[in-house]
Amino acid sequence: MLNLLKQKFTLTTSATLLALAVIVSGCGQAESNNNTGTVSPAETATPKSEDVRKVTHSMGEADIIGTPARVVVLTNEGTEALLALGVTPVGAVKSWTGDPWYEHIAADMESVTVVGDESQPNLELIASLKPDLIIGNKLRQEKVYEQLKAIAPTVFSETLRGEWQSNFNLYAEALGKTVEGDKIIADYDSRTVDFKEKAGDKLNQKVSVVRFMAGKTRIYLEDTFTGVAFSKLGIIRPDNQKYTDTFVEEITKERLPEVDADMLFYFTYETGDGKGTEMEDEMLKDPLWQSLNVVKNEKAIRVSDAVWNTAGGVIAANLMLDELYTIYDIK
Repeated sequence: MLNLLKQKFTLTTSATLLALAVIVSGCGQAESNNNTGTVSPAETATPKSEDVRKVTHSMGEADIIGTPARVVVLTNEGTEALLALGVTPVGAVKSWTGDPWYEHIAADMESVTVVGDESQPNLELIASLKPDLIIGNKLRQEKVYEQLKAIAPTVFSETLRGEWQSNFNLYAEALGKTVEGDKIIADYDSRTVDFKEKAGDKLNQKVSVVRFMAGKTRIYLEDTFTGVAFSKLGIIRPDNQKYTDTFVEEITKERLPEVDADMLFYFTYETGDGKGTEMEDEMLKDPLWQSLNVVKNEKAIRVSDAVWNTAGGVIAANLMLDELYTIYDIK
């Protein structure tokens, strides 16, 4: 019995000493970590409240941690916003034209993964990129918002067309780059004021905007990328094009006289199948087009569909303005 008690005492003492040794060792390790700047996983699992930004967007609110480093963007105009803000996305939807990017952004997008297109983003591919922020648009991707939100914090703008400045401000906020974003917008707005002041009487000219597409010809109105830009620049439209309830007016060949103006810009949406170019050729060769005063006066000017319409972002807006300075001969 005495021997048994001695054995129990020995085992208990050993266990106690072992436990004490583990505790002391753990304290020493923690102190060592603190001294060397190493942070334990438990300390990084929950971000500090000041590192979380709450961003309100078209679908609700998103909690964004710190400064996003792996961003997936699901609109063409959003892609331009990121590039202008110095952020190269890890994934982006392909440009509407180009292979896979518009020519004016291709050099900056070489390392970017294509994640489908605006109408059908590839959710599985997006998830595989492990983004820490997804930027999209309610008009384009509302049906998959919940699935995107499950992958990463997701911020949606409300609509597209002429709203690129409002969308840009939202994206800058989501990226934690509002200061940089404000400067970019201020610089663009300053350029529009400069153009308007220097153009003077040249702004008395009335300007039409026409787009050729596969099987379609459209007059582009005020609630469009060009329309919003023209309003800021003081460029006016013919009286018969001041619609308020639609963004384009689709016309037949017989209605070509409606596009006559002092100046006309036209562009063609060509995806590679030749159908957009075919429509352009058909219309430009038509006697009604040839009879327009703006054509006779050589004031019908072909411009880039990507820059003047389809890209729809801050880079395109500035490139379009560059061209307008040249066309209006403004120094």
